[in-house]
Amino acid sequence: MLVTGLTIRHVGERFQRSNDTISLYFQKMLVILSSQPLYTRYVQLPTGEFISPKIRNNPKFWLYFKNAIGAINGSHIYVAPLAYLRPNY
Repeated sequence: MLVTGLTIRHVGERFQRSNDTISLYFQKMLVILSSQPLYTRYVQLPTGEFISPKIRNNPKFWLYFKNAIGAINGSHIYVAPLAYLRPNY
């Protein structure tokens, strides 16, 4: 699945459930985690040029993050922020 990298078939076998059941509940959890109020309460949008000191001050992290413009896993979430907010993104 998403975090473990396992297929639905492997997860279904591990928990002794059908692939349809695993898929159904994965989709339900995805909707729950990406909708109000959970998403708006725990997901914080960037506020400008601030980069966590934990990343900026650690050469192990900064080497890989200094030119980052997207997500680590290659995912892309389409957004169209307002014009005055675009520099934050």
